[in-house]
Amino acid sequence: MSRAALLVLADGRFPAGGHAHSGGAEAAVKAGRVTGAASLEEFCRGRLHTTGLVSAALAAAAAGGVDPVALDSAADARTPSPALRAAARKLGRQLTRAARATWPSAELDALAREFPKGAHQPVVLGLAARAAGLGPEDAAYCSVYECVSGPATAVVRLLSLDPFDATGVLARLAPELDRVVDRAVEAAAGGEVDALPAASAPMLEVSAEGHAGWAVRLFAS
Repeated sequence: MSRAALLVLADGRFPAGGHAHSGGAEAAVKAGRVTGAASLEEFCRGRLHTTGLVSAALAAAAAGGVDPVALDSAADARTPSPALRAAARKLGRQLTRAARATWPSAELDALAREFPKGAHQPVVLGLAARAAGLGPEDAAYCSVYECVSGPATAVVRLLSLDPFDATGVLARLAPELDRVVDRAVEAAAGGEVDALPAASAPMLEVSAEGHAGWAVRLFAS
């Protein structure tokens, strides 16, 4: 296993399409729920312990060899918003393309055939980590970091927030990322899809539906 592969997979410059998505931050900024570093930290904390935990567990399970088709169905069931399901599959399709080019894998090839329009992004992330020789914990770390770094980066653009302040938010959340990863990996360890977390974030779901109908927006989601 090359742990350095985790750096490649988690790098914001990896061509997986995440730069086009704000993780709900754009809608939160417009609604006045995110106005600066303090409120960004609370927003990211909320994402981390809800959708972040769910995504990390799905990624960890996929990296551990759980059936990706079953995991994709589980991801669908845990994503009530049609707009977020569509965004997750769009991101999954892009990540599949990037991962297959970077770490050729029969499992990724099979997933692409099964889901030509894209599987859910956390499932693809887990298989990409597996193809890169990484394990469930690595996949979970990649997932939770993306969960908070995406909105932080988006808010820098949306509010002209000082990048130092945004990075400080991520640093302060680091111990919580560790705890969420531990929970996700533990939940995935048994290989039971129904035992995976199903935490919800209703405001993110509702906001995503409204955001999808905006005539002008900077981010896709």
